Amino acid sequence: MAEIISMPQLSDTMEEGTVIKWNKKVGDKVSEGDILAEIETDKATQDFEIDVSGILLFIGVEEGKKTRVNDILAIIGEEGEDISHLIKNSKEKIKEKKVEKILSNENRKKNKDRIFISPLAKRMAKEVGISIRKIKGSGDHGRIIKRDIETYEKTLDDNRRIVCEQMDDKRVILSSMRKKIAEHLTHSKFTAPHYYLVIEIDVGKMIQLRKNLNEKLSTEEKISFNDIIIKAVAISLKKNPNVNTSWKEKEIIFHSFINIGVAVAVKEGLIVPVIHNADKKSLLQISKEIKDKALRSKSRKIKPEEIENSTFTVSNLGMYGIEFFTSIINIPNSSILSIGTITEKPIVKNSEISIGHVMKVTLSCDHRIIDGSTGSNFLKHLKNLLEDPILILV
Repeated sequence: MAEIISMPQLSDTMEEGTVIKWNKKVGDKVSEGDILAEIETDKATQDFEIDVSGILLFIGVEEGKKTRVNDILAIIGEEGEDISHLIKNSKEKIKEKKVEKILSNENRKKNKDRIFISPLAKRMAKEVGISIRKIKGSGDHGRIIKRDIETYEKTLDDNRRIVCEQMDDKRVILSSMRKKIAEHLTHSKFTAPHYYLVIEIDVGKMIQLRKNLNEKLSTEEKISFNDIIIKAVAISLKKNPNVNTSWKEKEIIFHSFINIGVAVAVKEGLIVPVIHNADKKSLLQISKEIKDKALRSKSRKIKPEEIENSTFTVSNLGMYGIEFFTSIINIPNSSILSIGTITEKPIVKNSEISIGHVMKVTLSCDHRIIDGSTGSNFLKHLKNLLEDPILILV
């Protein structure tokens, strides 16, 4: 008996998916465990493994097209089986969903406050072909009056006199990932009250430590500055558990584990693979894991569980020469650390001036959870570790 394969929900926030590639075509035999297709979610591209066997009788979504979770993706059954009724029923369900969405949108529009406009202004707008929805009223309670129509009409006339060179703009349809990133960051910025703490760190000893370690390691094992920083962050979070927290509407969660997200730039934006239990891993383990997950993030092959449940995030733009920047908190984390580049500058040690290497880091904090003293203590501990990094290896 034929079975409908629906678009799966491959992440907790996934609402729709895009079929990147079909690994089978209509008429092919498929077996349980086969990778039927590659599907792009809002977080990554994943292999879709089926749990039934039979003949692929119908493909409901073309490559490069998207559909919502639970809509028809494919039909698998026996060779020659009549599936017309299944296709018809599925299309009717999708149509019903669209009609329901349209009706909901219309109801929302009807419920919006109606536009207040004087009869004269309404007549004037109609005569000159102006949409009153584009006009902000200056009368009582925002009512559109005669002078608003006249002002708007004059603005249109002025704009028509401006001759601009016309250029062909490139338009790119937003990917599921880019839309989800935008929604996530907008929600964070306008929900969590951000404030920022900046500190400068003398990283001369950190540079020397990295050099000494890499002289003894193979090419594949080379340690980066970011690896050392993440290890130091993990230790600092263990010493400052009030930073390793999350805000909920009725409670603050103090996490019993330290999972550090590492922001990785990809074509569509950012992916944040997570180093789980970073405080319990060696510097070399952290380094290998970051390299592996960063590579798979860029090829969209990282697994959902590898980008979930972070408790703190690190974003490093030092390799681009950026000296100082602030980041938006990756909620539900309560903070994110922004790492700038290492620069040479005069520093004072023991009342003498010498040329040293310094690095600025910025801690973006959610003020609902982290007070100034709490964030400052964390940064102080991190500074001590990076200025005497041999403590990281103890």
